[in-house]
Amino acid sequence: MSEPGNKYEPSFENRIDLTELKDKMGGVKQEVKKVIIGQDEVIHKLLIAILATGHSLIEGMPGVAKTLTAKLLAKAVKGEFKRIQFTPDLMPSDVTGSSVLDLKTNEFEFKKGPIFGNIVLIDEINRAPAKTQSSLFECMSERQVTVDGITYSVPTPFVVFATQNPIEHEGTYRLPEAQLDRFLFKINIDYPAIEQELDILREHHAQRANNKEDLVQPVLGIDELISFQQLIKSIYVHEDVLTYITQVVYHTRSNPNLTLGASPRASIALLEASKASAALQGRDFITPDDVKYVAPAILGHRVLLTPEKEMEGFTSDYIIKQIVDSIEIPR
Repeated sequence: MSEPGNKYEPSFENRIDLTELKDKMGGVKQEVKKVIIGQDEVIHKLLIAILATGHSLIEGMPGVAKTLTAKLLAKAVKGEFKRIQFTPDLMPSDVTGSSVLDLKTNEFEFKKGPIFGNIVLIDEINRAPAKTQSSLFECMSERQVTVDGITYSVPTPFVVFATQNPIEHEGTYRLPEAQLDRFLFKINIDYPAIEQELDILREHHAQRANNKEDLVQPVLGIDELISFQQLIKSIYVHEDVLTYITQVVYHTRSNPNLTLGASPRASIALLEASKASAALQGRDFITPDDVKYVAPAILGHRVLLTPEKEMEGFTSDYIIKQIVDSIEIPR
């Protein structure tokens, strides 16, 4: 909670009650942590994405529980969960659905594809060609699917988790910038620390034949999640914080180390993710620290380094950190 007189704190006395939101989302996190060890930061950012109604691209080496983490989060939220395994031969209709002739009525009937879910896990998204990846553009951005000239709305809420392996290049297809821009977060999962890996072995040995996924129980209903997503829209934002967000994004466009800066969609993403971050901490107002926390995962995949900086071994995350640190934080 802010100190008395902090200008980011709203002047009105009636506070938004975030107790239930904080407790319920904390319960989701605790359920997932029953199985996933050492990835608290990843789980926390995925919860921010869910609250902000944003999609997440999860990147990491094989075997670091990318898919399992997403599955368990979906299980802790009592919604309709769908999983799509992307492969080179996957067609767009395999994702969105297609019209099928009903021989009884002699009319075409639309059969919904697996994209019609509340939480959709797309495993190894970069294994499908551009044509299949393009089937995600409309639904991820506009929450709808158009097939044969007819538009169908996806369920509410609608969140996509996609995984990819950063080291495999054979048999994979690079995600286009327009596709990356539709992801609120790009979250990198690292290997666990040695102590955490030891805990993983102990837990695995103790459970033996038990199915680890059965340990996770649903704690949050879809109606509750929708109400929480609406609630964070009322989080207070000071004008100086809006200016700070604008400056951060603007400087990605003028930075000499970058050939592509962040879009206005990134500014909106920073705002909404910062609101969700504040709400998870029980605050009904955002601070510049909330913006700094979510900025790397939001901006890193939306910018492109110059070829010279790439050759020198720089990363987009490093340049983003430089930009954020160089902008004066409003007091």
